Amino acid sequence: MHQKLIITVILATLSTSCDASNTSDREQATRIVAQIQRADYEGDRTTLKKCYDELTPFLKNDKLASRVRYWRGFALWRRAINGFNDKVDPKELEQDLNAALDEFRIAIEKDPKFVDAKLGIMSCNGFLLFVEPSDEARRKERIDRILALEKEAIALAPENPRLIWVQGPILWNSPPERGGGQDKAMQNCERGLEICSKLKPSDDPIEPSWGKPELMMTLAWYHLNTKENPDLPAAERYARSALEIVPYWHYTRDILLPQILAAKNKANQPIPTPKNG
Repeated sequence: MHQKLIITVILATLSTSCDASNTSDREQATRIVAQIQRADYEGDRTTLKKCYDELTPFLKNDKLASRVRYWRGFALWRRAINGFNDKVDPKELEQDLNAALDEFRIAIEKDPKFVDAKLGIMSCNGFLLFVEPSDEARRKERIDRILALEKEAIALAPENPRLIWVQGPILWNSPPERGGGQDKAMQNCERGLEICSKLKPSDDPIEPSWGKPELMMTLAWYHLNTKENPDLPAAERYARSALEIVPYWHYTRDILLPQILAAKNKANQPIPTPKNG
């Protein structure tokens, strides 16, 4: 009887120790995830790589592994996106995007219904179309993969705001006869914002919940770059709304908004009156 009691105590101690370790891992990983998200908005590519490395120890935690893989992939994905803005060597961008793909794939292996990891793969494949050497067979393979994953994501979570955001470039660059077009892309983003207004904030910071400011930023870009009748006041409104949520967003604050204001200033310039000969 005495021996059974000792074994019970030992097992209980080990269980408590394991739970404490998992809690500690989650807290540490959550802190790094917050740093990744801030570094992404700040365009801090160095910190994104550093945080990718700092998440490595938590890959051994089976309860966290799929999400840790996601955020490692996210860090490299966003490092590449920010690199496009900074005119980084395409080979480096390609390397980051392919490494991000590996992380997202493993995340799905660990959690096959993890929609956000599928979205990461969709987006990385899309960006790789712009940086890898021209290869039509490879290009078709990537596009087919994007469309297949889009169908899977729609079936699993049609109102995921991050799905709606990732769909943006697909719609923007697809002709109307294939269900795309600039108007369709804008409507899709507006639908995403409407969905965001009804969502309750996530109570788990390690679960992806971003999307609302990204949709606002994208609508600002759309209204600036639409081929017919750019709506510059709407572009400015959406950009400033995104900055109300994320005031330190480097791309929106330092690149996109100045482009919008410059376009507005140019549009307001008086047309020179021709001088009579």
